[in-house]
Amino acid sequence: MANPELPAKAAKRCFVTIGATASFNGLLKAVLEPGFITELQRVGYTELRIQYGDGAGEEIFETRTKELRDALAKDNFDITGFGFNKTGLREEMTRVKGQSIETEGMVISHAGSGSILDGLRGGVPLVVVPNTDLLHNHQVELAEILAEQQYVVYGKLSHLSAAIEEVEILRRNMRAWPPVRSGEEKYKHGLADVMAEEMGWQID
Repeated sequence: MANPELPAKAAKRCFVTIGATASFNGLLKAVLEPGFITELQRVGYTELRIQYGDGAGEEIFETRTKELRDALAKDNFDITGFGFNKTGLREEMTRVKGQSIETEGMVISHAGSGSILDGLRGGVPLVVVPNTDLLHNHQVELAEILAEQQYVVYGKLSHLSAAIEEVEILRRNMRAWPPVRSGEEKYKHGLADVMAEEMGWQID
């Protein structure tokens, strides 16, 4: 089921990226759990598109999708994936917007700052899932503060299905952009200041 080419536009798509430099196979396994896919279907999703990373990720993807194939065929739900895209993921994220408000999907991403920025530029709801196995990183703190400022949904591997419902709340809030913040001047430059503060950079 691995396919480096973009599939035809789906009615409602969830795109997942686990990263390229430090693949997040825990996230890959979580989005290929039957319970997660069932919850996607419940709220109208028809496709799960996954950037699964390296050889280990491809093996997980192929094994899990093979196990799911028969059940998904009956439900008219597609799972497609690819390892890497040298041109970046912006087009994949943009296609999540769908053809209407009703078919707008979501992006689920590891908590790398570059992928978060790409996801936010796409203008669709973004779920950020930190990899807690990484040492000496700010992924959890970054996800927490971005969620607090209503930029993203903070997704947790232990209960990722809960993020699907939270996305719909974020979607409504996005239509009333910008999000409410605790201090009027604290993040006057928006996401740039949020991320700069988390990375320890000075905010002017």
